[in-house]
Amino acid sequence: MKKLVITPTYNEKENIASIIETVVGFAAEYDILVIDDGSPDGTAQIVEGLIPKHIGRIFIEKRAGKLGLGTAYIHGFLWALKRDYDLIFEMDADFSHSPNDLNRLAEACVNGADVAVGSRYVKGGSTENWPLDRQIYSIGGSAYTRLITGIPVKDPTAGFVCYKRKVLDAINLSTINFIGYAFQIEMKFAAWKLGFIIKEVPINFVDRKIGASKMTKGIIKEAIFGVLNMQWQSSTGKFIKIIKRIRVNF
Repeated sequence: MKKLVITPTYNEKENIASIIETVVGFAAEYDILVIDDGSPDGTAQIVEGLIPKHIGRIFIEKRAGKLGLGTAYIHGFLWALKRDYDLIFEMDADFSHSPNDLNRLAEACVNGADVAVGSRYVKGGSTENWPLDRQIYSIGGSAYTRLITGIPVKDPTAGFVCYKRKVLDAINLSTINFIGYAFQIEMKFAAWKLGFIIKEVPINFVDRKIGASKMTKGIIKEAIFGVLNMQWQSSTGKFIKIIKRIRVNF
């Protein structure tokens, strides 16, 4: 089973080498694809320096500038689908998501889930070193999303996710346009509307120790209005455009 971890980066020179070495150290189970948005701090050069050490395990796609988290993941999803990966993961580069949890997400998909979500808000999940305002935004955003959309996911904004190939193959990725929290919500909402099984796996989310957070007021605003737009489109039948094709192997 081919597994790929997708990690978007912008100015992650302090973390990127360690995260890559940890991921590829798992007995050749996981490849890693870095999507770098023109980091001026030399992140891409660090990745390129590691490629000869792990040929065929580390890949990088370099983009011209800061184009957003959502578009980075879509770029990575399309790259992975072309190369026949079976399990495709989203994971941050700053160790807020522990690479040691990759196996637990993979096991959830092997054992029946179509989407495995590394969840802070199911039993056993937690956050660590988060400031109060981040806790309020995250918990409030999750509750708001569930209330508006009805999606049965306690951590819909989670960014540590494993998708089976068939899920990404069934969603028209060209219609997923949000870049922050709303992107994470929209992908899960699309998978849920298509009838895929979503399982939440408890994780401990640790706030980054090195580097700067990418959270902005614009991203929060996008999530608030994006959720309303998703629900409106769904209730009027317009959200059906996300479906590329419904497969018989649901």
